[in-house]
Parts: sequence; structure tokens; C-alpha cells
Amino acid sequence: MPTAAPLRVALIGWGAIGQTVGRLLADAPVEFVAIGVSDTSLPREGIPAESRLIGDPAELADLAPHVVAEAAGRGSVGPWGRAALENGSDFVVSSMSAFADATLLDELRTSAEQFGGQIQLQAGALAGIDALAAARQLGLDHVEHQIVKPPKAWAGTPADSMLDLAELSVPTTFFEASARETAEAFPKNANVAMTTALAGVGPDRTMIQLVADPSATSNRHEIRARGAFGEMQVAIANNPLPDNPKTSALAALGLARAIQNRVSPIVI
Repeated sequence: MPTAAPLRVALIGWGAIGQTVGRLLADAPVEFVAIGVSDTSLPREGIPAESRLIGDPAELADLAPHVVAEAAGRGSVGPWGRAALENGSDFVVSSMSAFADATLLDELRTSAEQFGGQIQLQAGALAGIDALAAARQLGLDHVEHQIVKPPKAWAGTPADSMLDLAELSVPTTFFEASARETAEAFPKNANVAMTTALAGVGPDRTMIQLVADPSATSNRHEIRARGAFGEMQVAIANNPLPDNPKTSALAALGLARAIQNRVSPIVI
């Protein structure tokens, strides 16, 4: 709910996503009380003037943020999430591939229940996640998610050993597996596999296809679902962030919106 005082936010990560969020919310009633990073000795440009640069999740206790928003990668979800929830903060997660580890998700859920916080799994670069989560209430029979990216976006991943990315001339499906297996194998490029899974039928029943398409100029996601509600087909083509071709711009926009919704009088 809107309050007279600014929303106190600790933003974890100051890469392409974090910096975009900082710029988008510069004029919002949001105070970035901290920027969490893995190494505080490295120079960081554009840090908000009111922010403290921190490297230890334990430092959150003294800062008392209302919300801790993660944009730092899979390895940051556990330590920062535990500290956030144990201090009574809500925790917004971007790196959904972390929850391929079911034990971590259960642990953070228990902390949220114990300390009165909330874990928000933001949709990031996807469309239709709200409809999928609503449809789950009547039961879902099948959910599949195809992720299509230009070959260069798959460089530096296990795709390098599965096909010759530089020589592709046609769209090629190079990996098909459950959302849990996909998130484990491609934690950065297929992070959204776990978003679809947790909104729908779970990590082991959600099927993912990864495609390298030499004609693609954007990152495309196609989600298909069937259930008692009917049938759903949702497709979205995302332009990448200029500073990180492996990340869709909508991932940053979605995180900014998740924070903005905390202070807006009308929320969609």
C-alpha cells in the first residue's frame, strides 16, 4: 500500500538489470538504501547517492529495507533471500533458476512463514504468467515452453558442445527436457523455465525446448497450456538489454514494475 515515506529497497546486483531498474525508478517514491554486490572493492558507476554498497547479507539487518529485490544471479538467491526474510523484509526474485533446487525454495518459504515476509516470483521476460497461475486453480494437464534465441545468445553455454552455433542456417532445437533440468543446465539463458514451472504444473512436468535460430533478431518465448480452463498459447518477442545480449530487456522492466507496484495507488 502507498505510504507517505519512501519504500526502502535493497537492490541486489548492479549489472545491466540492476542499473536499468535504478534508472527507471529514479523519480519514484523509492529509496535504494543498499546495493548488494559480491565484491565491494570494485568501482561501481551510477550508484544512487542514498545507497550503501554492501557485500554481506548480514548488513541488511541494520538497514531495515521493506523489500529486497534480487538481480544478481542464481547464487545470490539463497544467502540474500535468507537474510532478507529473517529480517522481516519481502524478497523479490529475478533469478528463478535457483529454485531448480527444491530444498532452497522450501527453506525460503518456511522463513517467509516464520518471519511474516513474502517471496515474490516476478514474471521477468514472460507474458501470460498471471493467466497460467490463475488457470492452475482448476487443474492443468500440460504446459510446454519454447525458448528461441539467436545463436550468439547461446554462446558460452552448454549449447557450444551440442551444435556449431556459428554455422547454423536453420532453426535448430538442441535441448529438450523438464524445466528443472533446463534451469540446471542453462541457469542464465533459460532462467524463465522455472518461472513457467512454478506458475503451472511444477518443474518436473513442465517441458522446455531450447532453439537456436539464425534468423532471430530477438528472444522469443512461446508458452502453451491445456487444462480445465481451456487452452492457452502466448508468444512474446523480447529485445535484449543493450548491455547484456543474454538478458531480455523485459526482465529489467518486470523487476522495476514489481517494485513500482509497491508504491502505486493503482496496480495491474
